[in-house]
Amino acid sequence: MRSIVIAWAATIAVLGSVPAQGEQPLAVEIVEASQTLELRNFTLTGEIRARESLMASFPVGGRVIEVLAEVGAKVRPDAPLARLDSIQQELAIRTAEAGLTTAHADHRQAIEDLERSNTLLASGTTTRAERDAREDALRAAEGVLDQAEADRDRAIKALADTVLRATSDSTVIKRMIEPGQIIGAAQPAMELALDSGFEAVFDVPEVMLIGKAPDPGILLSRLSSPETKFHGNVTEISPLVDPASGTVTAKVAVLDPPEGLAFGEPVRGTATRDEGMQIGLPYTVVSASAQGPAVWIVDRETMKASLRPVTIDRYSTGKVYLDSGVAEGDWVVARSAQLLYPGRVVRRVEVGQ
Repeated sequence: MRSIVIAWAATIAVLGSVPAQGEQPLAVEIVEASQTLELRNFTLTGEIRARESLMASFPVGGRVIEVLAEVGAKVRPDAPLARLDSIQQELAIRTAEAGLTTAHADHRQAIEDLERSNTLLASGTTTRAERDAREDALRAAEGVLDQAEADRDRAIKALADTVLRATSDSTVIKRMIEPGQIIGAAQPAMELALDSGFEAVFDVPEVMLIGKAPDPGILLSRLSSPETKFHGNVTEISPLVDPASGTVTAKVAVLDPPEGLAFGEPVRGTATRDEGMQIGLPYTVVSASAQGPAVWIVDRETMKASLRPVTIDRYSTGKVYLDSGVAEGDWVVARSAQLLYPGRVVRRVEVGQ
């Protein structure tokens, strides 16, 4: 009997020294947490616009008979852009010129009458009252002549106002009139981009403006040729949020525009923000606990795993950045976390094995 008990004890001791199949160290991928300086990029698509523009309009109303500049056309100062029907203005000029001719004749006649009266008064063959009347007639003729010249000048200006002209070197970026259209005085006819440079305009989601501001230097590229890079600086951020889209308008002055850059062209802009020192880990480390997100931490000495709650700052492509829960140098399980439980012994394998 004694020998049987000893045999059973030996058997139990042997069995206890051999770990059960479930207690075999689990092969897992482990990454070591480390803090690195993180630069976060924000990329949006915007549109190239003129840094300065103006609305060109006729000072008079009328019917459009000709449009001389299309969208995209580059125009020089005083270049004609469009014309109105000018029949009334041309008739007004003829009438004003006829009135001016008559006023000139009356003025010359009044001068001759006054000179004749002066001669007669000197010889005693007329009265001073008659001479003064001739002088008054001359003053009246001078007034009529001045008025006729002013009427002619107004008629000439009215005719000139039927032609819409560029005020400086510019580019037509929008046209709001067509031949045959009736427009009113000061009604916008064309929008002109002045040759004062380009700016890129972006609709920025409000959430991107929360926190530390990105660097004002913006890297720009053309959508049609992404390899074409150029630079810009943020010049204006609207204080108002668009209630429909929840975005804020940001304007970026283009510093070194590439050749051929055109108004209305889509561009991509990238801003960089320094996020400071952060711990970034593969997104596969994230598990869940009753308290929220968690990761599995491996003790270097015992190689036992334990679940630790973490606070996530943000996600990026393939990575997750943590605010708390993981310290510099911690071993974190990157894969096979679904097979773990607290106290499970693991062994480290190389990533990809």
